[in-house]
Amino acid sequence: MKRFATFLGIGMALLAVLVPAVAQATDVDEARALAARLSPRLAGHVNFVQAPAAQADYFILENDGGKVKISGNNACAMATGLNHYLKNYCRTTVSWFADVPVELPDVFPPVVGSDTVCARVPQRFFLNYCTYGYTMVFWQWRDWERFIDWMALNGVNLPLAITGQESVWYEVWKKLGMKDEEIRSYFTGPAYLPWHRMANIDAWCGPLPKHWLDTQTALQKQIVARERALNMRPVLPAFAGHVPIRIQELYPKADIKPLEVWDEFEKPYNTYFLDSEDPLYTKIQKLFIKEQTRLFGTDHIYGIDPFNEMSPPNWEPEYLGRVSKHIYQSLAAADPKAEWLQMAWFLYYQRKDWIPERTRAMMQGVPQGKMTMLDYFCERMEVWRMHNGFYGQPFIWCYLGNFGGSSAMQGNVLEAGQKLEKAYQEAGSDLIGIGSTLEGLDVQQFPYEYILDKAWNYQQTDSVAIARIAERHVGGESMPARLAWWSLAQNVFVHYAYTRGPQFNFSPRMREKAKWTRDDYYYYPDHMVQAWLTLLQQPAITRDAMKLDVIAAGREVLGLAFNKAKARFDEAYVNRDMAALQVNGKLMLDIITDADRLTAHHPYCTVQKWIDMARDYGNTPQLKDYYEMNARRLITTWGGDLDDYANRSWAGLIGQYYHTRWKMYVDEVTADVRQGKTFDQEAFDKRVFAYELAWADDHTPIPLPATTDLLTFSRQLAEKYASLLP
Repeated sequence: MKRFATFLGIGMALLAVLVPAVAQATDVDEARALAARLSPRLAGHVNFVQAPAAQADYFILENDGGKVKISGNNACAMATGLNHYLKNYCRTTVSWFADVPVELPDVFPPVVGSDTVCARVPQRFFLNYCTYGYTMVFWQWRDWERFIDWMALNGVNLPLAITGQESVWYEVWKKLGMKDEEIRSYFTGPAYLPWHRMANIDAWCGPLPKHWLDTQTALQKQIVARERALNMRPVLPAFAGHVPIRIQELYPKADIKPLEVWDEFEKPYNTYFLDSEDPLYTKIQKLFIKEQTRLFGTDHIYGIDPFNEMSPPNWEPEYLGRVSKHIYQSLAAADPKAEWLQMAWFLYYQRKDWIPERTRAMMQGVPQGKMTMLDYFCERMEVWRMHNGFYGQPFIWCYLGNFGGSSAMQGNVLEAGQKLEKAYQEAGSDLIGIGSTLEGLDVQQFPYEYILDKAWNYQQTDSVAIARIAERHVGGESMPARLAWWSLAQNVFVHYAYTRGPQFNFSPRMREKAKWTRDDYYYYPDHMVQAWLTLLQQPAITRDAMKLDVIAAGREVLGLAFNKAKARFDEAYVNRDMAALQVNGKLMLDIITDADRLTAHHPYCTVQKWIDMARDYGNTPQLKDYYEMNARRLITTWGGDLDDYANRSWAGLIGQYYHTRWKMYVDEVTADVRQGKTFDQEAFDKRVFAYELAWADDHTPIPLPATTDLLTFSRQLAEKYASLLP
């Protein structure tokens, strides 16, 4: 009996060792599971093979007995190889949205010869704090699962992973003496959490429901587990100094100072900063890292951004050096393996203040190699060039391409690619990665896929890259698609991004541009119109990506037509020409109605999708209404001085919210001319704002227009508005 017990004990010990090893999925298992999530038929056609480790990530594509063999040194590299096959052989684009199926050919094509592709940089970063508000705020696991797969397919191995951090902070603030209601009232509403996390605002649209904290905790556990399984290092947050004002009351000796007002938000929405030299700082950092690691584990890399769009309490270089030194020391005390990831947006946004002496002091307060800078907006300004390669700290070259989640066609894509190639040649070993920091996903994917491809040695010319984009969007050879896309790449995607949209997305102004728009589009209108008309030469539109192309180009063209009608309407007001007012006023409203109908042809171009996600996140009528309020406000009134900043060219929003504002404008200006009055812009703005606030807090379902065949309808629009187009 004793021998049996000993044998049983040994057996159980062996089992304890062996079971985890058997249960642990391999890189091949993870790559195979990713392929199956995209398409079981695809998974059956591809064999994944673990390749030997090397200095750089790499993959190899080759034929294998009627199937395709994809070898890679890890799961992320294998996924990138799979995407290479999908893009260049199957001519398909995998959407980052979960509801869009992967469109595959009836017969899988063989690989020509053998493709071996290596990564040019070790780090491939993706996401922006703002994306968590402008797009992903109400995502659930199904949405995240596809998006993580998309990141792996595009070689991303360093994703920002900040979901669920309020649950960590909740426990930290509770340990420091705050009560439940105090803590949740300090947080903003869900849609505004990115700007709370960046220390811009507190409390706005709060208090944050406990339901949100609990569900986000569970979601983050799934997110980081899948990202790690695909060989990614999730970038988790750490303490950057932002504290509730209540902490000042609980710890009166703590060195806490108010930060400046952000975008005209006033008390009680202002934020407060705890000096990193204060002993309480290190205590909070340790509490946060310990609790976060308990919940979500750690890969020892943390995003810390102490002064994002905010001025520090003191501009002296010595002070700034001490701040960064003590922030890092507090982080290292909590995690000796810690690395600090810092976005360099503040160096661009406040470039007049962040002179070299100040920046050098802050960079050199951290041991060299322990801080990595995200050069956030390189297509506009490469900050590494302004600051001597960040004074010894390595950096990741990033393409932004989108502000506010704007759905406009914008971004200097090919020029950005040229800048990046030049950076490869001139930055040396300081350049350790490539990334993208877009603020929203309601855009064409191609700029981000194009930039992320630059992280690998594909050695593909721009002309070939653009031709293949056209082929993927159509699903095969297409001269109209090629011509249209080459024109878009050469003539439309030519200027760095800014907050933009068609003029009808913005609150009406008499003879003035809207607050967030520029005086011109930075492209010749005839190029945009011709590209759209060329897209419409397709005999049919079957691919999801081409549907989005036609809608995106079409709403740009309708925006150009609206500009002409609006200019004529305003001129008619000046001339007191009632007939011209009526003709052009009707034309303006017709264009808005047609833009609403055009965008209704794709669910991700409708406001209904956005609101449904918000309401579906709640589990009670009260929570559903609360989440919807957050969703509506963000894309309309926003808060502070940011109304219309996050405008969207979405069906429902166009046909109801934007149309109502412009009908108010047309009716009032027309009535003023009829009655011999002068249009009062200030009084009108007040009436419009009252409508906006009421709409943002409403919960009435928003009607969507009926749709027909997208191609037929688009051709009808081109004919209808031909006289307004170049």
